[in-house]
Amino acid sequence: MKKGLNVLIALLFIIGLTWIPVISVPSAQAVIEPELEKTVLDIIRQHPEVLIESVQAYQKQQQEQQKQFIQSFVSELKTHPQTIIANSPKTGSLTQNNILIEFSDFQCPYCKQAYETVKKFIATHNDVTLVYKHFPLSNIHPQAMAAAKASWAAEQQGKFWPYYDALFQQQEDLGDKLYLEIAKNLDLDMDQFERDRKSKKADLVIAKDMELANKIGIQGTPLFVFNGQFFSGAIPLSTLEKAL
Repeated sequence: MKKGLNVLIALLFIIGLTWIPVISVPSAQAVIEPELEKTVLDIIRQHPEVLIESVQAYQKQQQEQQKQFIQSFVSELKTHPQTIIANSPKTGSLTQNNILIEFSDFQCPYCKQAYETVKKFIATHNDVTLVYKHFPLSNIHPQAMAAAKASWAAEQQGKFWPYYDALFQQQEDLGDKLYLEIAKNLDLDMDQFERDRKSKKADLVIAKDMELANKIGIQGTPLFVFNGQFFSGAIPLSTLEKAL
């Protein structure tokens, strides 16, 4: 049954990419008729190129949509930066003439390397605004999401950036013990901190940043957007200097 359902879905996928009527797709519990399964298999065997061409067309369409979104994103960042920044934490220049957006993961080793570079860059250029966007890669970094939520909780008490510093500086010790220790060292209201880091709002804010990252097509961290350019990985200071 599973094989038959997969085949039917493949056929519907082909049809859906080349012709768009309203199709009623059977539920996962439906039983696929043997004759229908045979028909679908015969079509695919006789015309395998249709499946390949359909997948390629779909991929091209997705790439074009992503390209258009990136162009829109860069344009919006230049003309209406606050729309992109929204409520994300920011530091540095208040003028927002040179905005450096960082998509990052507190457990990513390359993000920690980039952190050192960005700190130096911001310290020596008072005309740059740094904006942080969450992109925790939970599938490979088990503490990434918890660290992101803890930093968001600290942000609610005006302490995102010192919390951000502490997380990267003590990256090898990420865990509940460290999150609470940093919060105490920053004199945060601990009851509020605990409520905020476990709240649904924390999940929603981080999910929104991740949705933006996925639309841009980010595959890993860190990724920086600066003056219309995209840079990935632990970039050297000279790269940011040149972009500025």
